[in-house]
Amino acid sequence: MNKLSQTAILLLEDGHIFYGQAFGKIGTTSGELCFNTGMTGYQEVFTDPSYTGQVLIMNNVHVGNYGVKDIDVESNSVKIRGLIARNLEEQFSRIQANGSLQDYLVANNLVAIEGIDTRALVAHIRTSGAMNCIISSEILDEDKLKAELAKCPSMDGLELASTVSTNEVYELGDVNSSIKIAVLDFGIKKNILNCLVERGAHVRVHPAKTSLNELKEFNPNGYFISNGPGDPSAMPYAVATIKEILKENRPLFGICLGHQLLALANDIPTFKMHHGHRGLNHPVKNIITGRCEITTQNHGFGVDPEAVRKHTNVEITHLNLNDNSIEGIRLIDKPAFSVQYHPEATPGPHDSRYLFDDFITMMHQN
Repeated sequence: MNKLSQTAILLLEDGHIFYGQAFGKIGTTSGELCFNTGMTGYQEVFTDPSYTGQVLIMNNVHVGNYGVKDIDVESNSVKIRGLIARNLEEQFSRIQANGSLQDYLVANNLVAIEGIDTRALVAHIRTSGAMNCIISSEILDEDKLKAELAKCPSMDGLELASTVSTNEVYELGDVNSSIKIAVLDFGIKKNILNCLVERGAHVRVHPAKTSLNELKEFNPNGYFISNGPGDPSAMPYAVATIKEILKENRPLFGICLGHQLLALANDIPTFKMHHGHRGLNHPVKNIITGRCEITTQNHGFGVDPEAVRKHTNVEITHLNLNDNSIEGIRLIDKPAFSVQYHPEATPGPHDSRYLFDDFITMMHQN
């Protein structure tokens, strides 16, 4: 199949317009514009539930050149709302690949646009901040696109986690394991579960709005609070459950959205970032050990740094070396900790996978 020659248009909320070529499904899509600086792992990125509701710019100049593979996914479907790139490639050179990016995007009903000056676009977002956008390869009338874009909701105040959570409880790992973990799924990545199971844990994954009583039926040694999309401040149901979990004095580990929810459960507010952190090479300092870690990140909300520093029962464990944002916290009087970044790192470096070991050790000692 040859590349599509059909024109596509990208319209930003602030009125900027970019023209390119259609790729993937012919159609129209909208969402919050964000960018990822990673050079590899595009399929894992596209299937990460934390990207729900977002149109993604891939900074790497070539995307799709190693095709797609059935197992290189973080969920059961593509979760981004749209895709923007300089060059989206139909031809691929990996012998293990199952197919092309073009066919994969069509199968997943994803609208994409290529031929965009992504460096200029990312520079604009870094200056002006995150905003909504619309891509279309079927509507090229700017006024009609503006009217459609106006219908797109703001990510600020948007609750999305319950829309991507599992609907049914399921279990993974050794049923005879001495370590049992109750997982609250707000959009969990598959490799987070793999990292827990590989360390011998038996995990039971629960829907987002599961009560503490239901979680306790598993008689867990610890609780895991997952990553996910949307605004954490729009999830009072989750904050209430985490407050109840903390009273159990069992080990608790949160990642990304789980980190923000642990902060909110301790009356530390969150905020929407200017343009967020998304990529595979963000430097983070472990304050406890003094060592630096290169991390994978994907978040558009953060934890209020001043509120953390003033809190008498919360300790900062990790800081972002680019902007000094809060990357990790732990409670002083309870076995609970969290990180803003992704230690499972698919894609990305494995510098931070020790955190899963720490969680397992904490449960053995509790």
